[in-house]
Order: sequence, then structure tokens, then C-alpha cells
Amino acid sequence: MTIDELKNLDTSKFTKAAESWSAVSNRSSAARGRVDHDILATLDATQQGFGADEAKIRLGRLSKNYQYIHAECGMVRTALTGLAEELAGPQRKLKQALEDAAALKFTVQPDGSVEYPKSPSTPAPLVPTPAAPGAMPSLLKPESTPDPNQAKAQDIANRIGDALKEAAEIDTRYARVLSKLGADPSLDKTDWRDVAQDMRDLRTAAGKHFSDVKIPKGKSPKENAEWWRRLSQAERDEYPVLYPDSIGKLDGLPSDVRDEANRIVLAQAQLKAEAELAYLEKHPPGKDAPRYNPITGLPIQGGGPWEDWFKKKKDLGAQIAGMKEVQQRLDQVGVEGNPDAYLIGFDREGLGRAIVANGNPDTAEHTAIYVPGTTSRLSDAGKDIAKMTELWKAANAIPGTPSVATITWIGYDAPQSAVPVADGDIIPEAAHKSYAYKGAPLLSEFLEGVRTAQGGADASHTTVIGHSYGSTVVGATSKKYGLGADDIIAIGSPGVLVGHASDLDAPKGHVWSQAAAFANDQVPAGGKAVHLGGDSDLTRYFNGPLGRSITQNVPSDREFGANIMKTDSKDHGGYWRSKSVSISNQAAVVTGSYGMVKLD
Repeated sequence: MTIDELKNLDTSKFTKAAESWSAVSNRSSAARGRVDHDILATLDATQQGFGADEAKIRLGRLSKNYQYIHAECGMVRTALTGLAEELAGPQRKLKQALEDAAALKFTVQPDGSVEYPKSPSTPAPLVPTPAAPGAMPSLLKPESTPDPNQAKAQDIANRIGDALKEAAEIDTRYARVLSKLGADPSLDKTDWRDVAQDMRDLRTAAGKHFSDVKIPKGKSPKENAEWWRRLSQAERDEYPVLYPDSIGKLDGLPSDVRDEANRIVLAQAQLKAEAELAYLEKHPPGKDAPRYNPITGLPIQGGGPWEDWFKKKKDLGAQIAGMKEVQQRLDQVGVEGNPDAYLIGFDREGLGRAIVANGNPDTAEHTAIYVPGTTSRLSDAGKDIAKMTELWKAANAIPGTPSVATITWIGYDAPQSAVPVADGDIIPEAAHKSYAYKGAPLLSEFLEGVRTAQGGADASHTTVIGHSYGSTVVGATSKKYGLGADDIIAIGSPGVLVGHASDLDAPKGHVWSQAAAFANDQVPAGGKAVHLGGDSDLTRYFNGPLGRSITQNVPSDREFGANIMKTDSKDHGGYWRSKSVSISNQAAVVTGSYGMVKLD
């Protein structure tokens, strides 16, 4: 980069180009929304048959392509914005150096050397040595007494050299990234692995411009929301593309922002998991790891390389299946009456996380947050997501068409065993309260985030639903942090860690219970046996382990004081069957239509 090029550089051209790429990115996002929310919904409602099914497949691909374009064009925008802002720095330094030279009547040569006029006390002027490629200009050593202008000329030459060197580094860094931001013109070969690599390259290039250091960590939802509010629109456009994982996790941010970020995270996580599985399948344990017992001929039990290999393979396969179930719900907007879907949270680490909303909770008049119980995890997310999709449909069918959002919150490490010995644990994980208390702060923060994004505690009528051990998590959250709920529904509950409805953080008369008869659902009785309930008025007289197992209250007990709703569920997981009495009662509570609730 020459002096003239840097001096006359019009960085506004980069900024205007960034604005144009931003427009393309935003239009692509809007187009994806139209495909998902309008076209597919209309197609599903009006067309049936092979042609319609093929159209839905192609529209699904079109939606993914728009999402890909949105991400890639957003990165071009970020790169150009960063390039313009970073080049402005060395350009200012160069112009200042040139102005200082002109004020002193020094002459700056094209190669960066500086000539200065002869001082009366110096026999001849000193001319800086032209810079070698990649080096800064330097001055010839004088053979006589130094001229007073020498130090000034050297300083100007150094500053010019510094500015050129800095500009060249910036230019090279961004050129390398921009040259990689492209795609096959037909979009037949779009690959989210490319997006992941492009993000890493762009973070390296634009780290000085946009850094994840500025993203809140460990802050409250209100603090997260305030940080987001203070950002410029350009910054709001950049962060979800550059750091989708960090932005997607921030409770308190708008749901559509988190959805945009988490869709990118989901796509990348699925590709990564599939690559890990493919590698694992190609690299089974070696010949030195025996698979079968040489005497019995049966697979070796009790650990070993082969058992570990099969377990990793099984876990990866299950996790990939769970991610596909999440993506399937996102792709099925409009199908069979499904509402808009928002991926508010996602993480594949450990048991995984998946937080999916039906309808936009930020604008809903009625919001239901569902906490699933034992065995809930990312790999089995589909069934819990489906429950809240059905509840949304039931609630949306209430006369008056209320604005409703239902959220599946797979946001904690749930116990994975419930039956002694049968599930592999002598004492099942679901018998321990620790999982509930560890999940409580996570649920509390999420609920606060929902309220913050909605605009306050009174912005939406909120119902917290806990199924099975999920109700124990709800109880633990209520005890330690409060819920701020308008209604609480405990379904098939083993206990909520308190003995009476009045001990929960909900208005009087707004705690509800559903539980099938013992023959169909044994979980409430099992919860009493392991003391997940709360003390009844009789417990103080029978305070031993056996006495407490008999006298504790769970929400389905009359003495607990909840509103006992009718249910026609035939088992522990059947409370969300379409058009059932069970789901109709839940929908009535969620929409505040209390007169429609059928009590038992």
C-alpha cells in the first residue's frame, strides 16, 4: 500500500458496501421467515398429495439456503465494516504526519523518505534513506553537526512507515478472509462446516473490531438486555453471526435474536457430531483389543475398548437423532397447523440442551414454560417438544384466539434413571433431590429472561408446568428463588418439596394438579416413598422414614390444596394426547380460561 493509496482511501465505500451486504443478509432472513411462516403454512392448509410433499421438501431446502445466505452475507458485512474502521486508524496517522511535514516545509517522497530544508547552522541537508520493502525509512548518518530538523524528519518518516505497515497488515488480514467468503452459485454444495470455518477466520481477522470479550458473561438477564439495548444496529447484526454460541445463551435477549444465533449453532453442532460419528465408525478398536471372550465366544462385558466404542457410537447416534428432531420442528412451521418456532437455547454438551418455543413468547399474552422430568435430554427432545406443540394448538383453539406461546425447557441435567436396578442404578437418580436443586437456578434465570424479554412481570400471563421430576425442579425453584408465575401446573408429580399449595410461589387458588389413577401412573406414590413431597399435618407425628413415606403430601393429594383437574391419561406420559380432557384442562389454565377447567 502506497502513501497516496492510503491517504486518498475512501473508507466510506467499504461502509456502503457493508450496508448493501447487510441488506442482502437481512432480506435473506426475512425471506426464510416468509417461506417458513407464510408459504409452507398456506401450502399445508390448501394442498395435499405427492406434488405438495415434493414442494415442501424443496421449500425446506430453500429455507436452509436463505439461512446460509443470511450467515455468509452477514460475515461479508462484518468484514467490510471491520476493514473500514480499522483502516481509518492508520489513515489518520498518515494524514497527521503529512500535515506536520507540510507545516515544517518538509518534502515527503513517494517511497516514504523525508527531505527537509537546510538549517543555517548545517552545511547540507540530510535526506532519509528510502525504505527497503517491508522496512521503515531511515536517515543517513550526518558527517557533521546534526541539523535541528533531523529528529523532526526522522519522527515523521517513522510515523509514515508505521502507518503504512499497519495498513498493509490490516489489508492483508481482511483480504484473506474476504477471499474465502463464497459459495457454489447453485448453492448445491452449501456446507455449514464452511460457515463454521469462515466464522473462526473472521473472528481472527476482526478480533480488534468485534470481540467476544464485550459479550456479558455471568450477568443477569436484565444486564444482558441492557447491554444489547446499548448496541448499535450494526453491532446487533454482527454479534449473532460472529459469536452465535455466546449470543444464543444470553437470557434476557429477544427471542428472535437467540433463535437466529441458535439455528447456526444447531446446524454446526449436527455436522460436527456427524463427522465425529463417521470418524468413530472408521476407527474401531484395533486387533489388540479382543471383542469376544475366547472361552464363551460372547462379547466381553464390564468395560473395555469395544464396549466404550459401542457406547460412544450409540450416544452420538442418539444425539444426532435428537438434533434432527429439533430441526424438524423448526422446519415444520405451518405443517398441520404448527405455529412459528423459536430455538431459544441449544447446547450439545453433556446431556444437551434444547429450548424450543411455539409462538413468540416476547409478544404472547399467555406464556407456558414446560419443565420435563426424568430421562429428558437432547437425544430424546422430540417427544417433549411435541407435547408443547400440542398444548399450543389446544390453547390456540380456545374461543377468542388468545395470543399464546408454549416453551419446552430442556435446560437442566435431569435424572436418567427412575426404576431401581432396572435402569442400572440400585438407587435411581430420580430418588435424589440434588438434580432439582441444581436445576433450580437455571430455571430461575430462564424465567427471569423470559419476563425481561417480554417487558416485565405483568406483560404476559405466565404458567409454569412441571411433569414428573420436572415438577420437583419447579418446587425447588419456587423454594429457593421464587417463580413469579401466575399459575403452576404439576403433572404426574412425585412431589414439589413442599407440603401445601400455599407454600409455592403462585397466587392463592392458582396451583393445579393432574395425575392419573395409581394403576396408570405410579410416580406420585414413588415420589412419596423417596421423600420428594412435603410434610403434611400428620408428618410430625410419624417422622421416621416409613412414616414420612406414608404421610407426605404430593400435589395430587387433596390435603396438598391444589386444584385437582380431571385427566383421561392412561399412563405417565399420556397427558398431552390431542383433544384429550387432560390437555384441554391445561390449555384452559394456560389461557386464563378458568371457567373451562374440569375439576375432579
